Amino acid sequence: MIVLLSVAIGSRAQTSVYLDETKPIEQRVEDALSRMTLDEKIAVIHAQSKFSSAGVKRLGFPDFWTDDGPHGVRPDVLWDEWEQAGQTNDSCVAFPALTCLAATFNPQMARLYGESLGEEALYRGKDMILGPGVNIYRTPLGGRNFEYMGEDPYLASRMVVPYIQGLQSKGVAACVKHYALNNDENYRHQVNVVVSDRALHEIYLPAFKAAVTEAHTWGIMGAYNLYKGQHNCHNEIMLNRILKGDWRYDGVVVSDWGGAHDTDEAIRNGLDMEFGTWTDGLTMGKTNAYDLYHLADAYRQRIKEGKYTERELNDKVRRVLRLFFRTTMNRQRGYGFLCSESHYEAAERIAEEGIVLLQNKGGLLPLRLEGKKRVLVVGENAIKMMTVGGGSSSLKVQREILPLDAIEAACAQMGVTCEYARGYVGDTVQSYNGVTVGRSIAEHRTAGQLVAEAVEKARYADYVIVFGGLNKSDFQDCEGHDRKEYALPYGQDQLLEQLAAVNKNVIFVNISGNAVAMPWRHRVPAIVQGWFIGSQAGEALAAVLTGKANPSGKLPFTWPEALNDVPAHRLDAFPGVWREGGQIIDEEYKEGIYVGYRGVDQYKTRPAFAFGHGMSYTTFRLGKAVADKKTMTQDDKISFTLTVTNTGECVGSEVVQLYIRDVKSSQPRPAKELKGFAKVCLQPGESRDVTITIGRDALSFYDDTRGQWVAEPGDFEALIGTASDQISSRVKFSLK
Repeated sequence: MIVLLSVAIGSRAQTSVYLDETKPIEQRVEDALSRMTLDEKIAVIHAQSKFSSAGVKRLGFPDFWTDDGPHGVRPDVLWDEWEQAGQTNDSCVAFPALTCLAATFNPQMARLYGESLGEEALYRGKDMILGPGVNIYRTPLGGRNFEYMGEDPYLASRMVVPYIQGLQSKGVAACVKHYALNNDENYRHQVNVVVSDRALHEIYLPAFKAAVTEAHTWGIMGAYNLYKGQHNCHNEIMLNRILKGDWRYDGVVVSDWGGAHDTDEAIRNGLDMEFGTWTDGLTMGKTNAYDLYHLADAYRQRIKEGKYTERELNDKVRRVLRLFFRTTMNRQRGYGFLCSESHYEAAERIAEEGIVLLQNKGGLLPLRLEGKKRVLVVGENAIKMMTVGGGSSSLKVQREILPLDAIEAACAQMGVTCEYARGYVGDTVQSYNGVTVGRSIAEHRTAGQLVAEAVEKARYADYVIVFGGLNKSDFQDCEGHDRKEYALPYGQDQLLEQLAAVNKNVIFVNISGNAVAMPWRHRVPAIVQGWFIGSQAGEALAAVLTGKANPSGKLPFTWPEALNDVPAHRLDAFPGVWREGGQIIDEEYKEGIYVGYRGVDQYKTRPAFAFGHGMSYTTFRLGKAVADKKTMTQDDKISFTLTVTNTGECVGSEVVQLYIRDVKSSQPRPAKELKGFAKVCLQPGESRDVTITIGRDALSFYDDTRGQWVAEPGDFEALIGTASDQISSRVKFSLK
């Protein structure tokens, strides 16, 4: 029997083009498609379980497995349920949330991130990671901002490309999400976004376009919300015209879980793989009801009745087969690694590069522990695991080093006493979908008792380090919910005011994916943005606080002083208005292209911390920038060079940022837009020339009257500095 089976396989391999890996993928796709039955075609375009879709067993195609990301490989769940399956081999390394990755301003870190995550996914048998996310940070109330890459389309574009390339280099598909305009969580199934074509193309689409045209992502996930009255998981304009038409996308469009609502629209308007719909087209229904999906029995029946031919179906199946040949049928991909030393090192390195030193009056940081007696750590976020919760990015980690543990270890090395005071109680629940942690943070004392204890201990401490901010609870940083207010929750403002009154050396470490109000900012000398940074959180934060690592992160979004400084709130454009009948919210993006720092310049506001801001323990001097020419043509490029010098006493990295200003335009344009950046690491006293090159695309705007990008001849100015409000050089040039 063994010999006969071998001969059979060998015979099939010789006659089946689709099994011959030496043949071009498109030829293999067509060969496999010609062999498939209608039932087999229908089976591969919809889910068969919570996270998998069927292969084609008769032809040797294995099942296809997706899993949530984008910060780590989610624990396995039951076949039909969200609850975890209770396995013991599905722990992972948690990498920093994507706000932190964007804050590195370092595409090399994005490549490392993607490769490391891809290796973890391979080991776990996952063929597609549902990420990364590149929706624009429009308001600091956005519950899912921590999963995205900030407010600037250029920055997000430059960071998403190497992430995807790194992930897919391991034979694991990226599924970039949520396409597009997914900027609300509370009513994400009902929000119909009303936005100008110009804002759509200049602000909200560039990162997706880069993912498709540069990184060649194999997957795109449609968003829950509507655009022009159609859900984005089956949207004629978004999917057929722009994605598959203008950008020539050859991958699959995957529905968000429960994002498909209409069978005919799903057939016609670009959806390729349907997940999570259940029986009512929304979120719930009876188990094992996958044949009742829009792209299942209902689609098959329409074909049999003659309402559709197999033309649309074959396009979907071609894309799915192309995905199979890139992943499950790629015999060259490796086996991956899980929780390896290199992955923990990568997670810590990315975290350290992304942590942002926002404020450091009097050079309070780094901590100088030698000769000190007592350090006080305050705050629930020093002891709360942040890898659990927050929605689909919740993880089951092999380990998570907490800030208090890492600070205690650093103090012990120097013979310094480290005390802890709770200070406030936020959310003591540390479980999600059956994943629980082995450390209780239950608290029974009153808020007054907690504050009194912290203040009393602070009187006698050399340093007071407060770990506060948000968490991944509902209405904080969490999928499905937007924040209700800009202020810090749980009475943290009052706690900080009282601590600052009794100790001059207070350091606030904000753990969040969003900006928060800081009314006490001028009374607290040092502020660090600590993000949600995963398994190595404590180690990375302790390294930055003690100076073992020099912070080099830059803010990927504007940190407003007040919520009304944000254009979407200034113009009363968030969260939109319910239509009569209460089924749909129309949300008009009244601010247009003036998002983030573009809005700061437009409305002349003064943020607490500007886009691109981030301090260091050393100092840098930027020389005068010069251009390699004064005039460029439409097909030309222009380069700007300047010398960066580390004028301080320790090694450090600086991010040179290049913004472009159109001096005179036929259309209103922002005062400046980021179009280039470069991160350079220098030893004390070292100088290095940095060159940033741009082309015509950096000078263009989207002309919505013509439906195309336009670069108008005339005068431009390059503004070069270290933040959007720290410009040290201006270089004029012209475009013919």
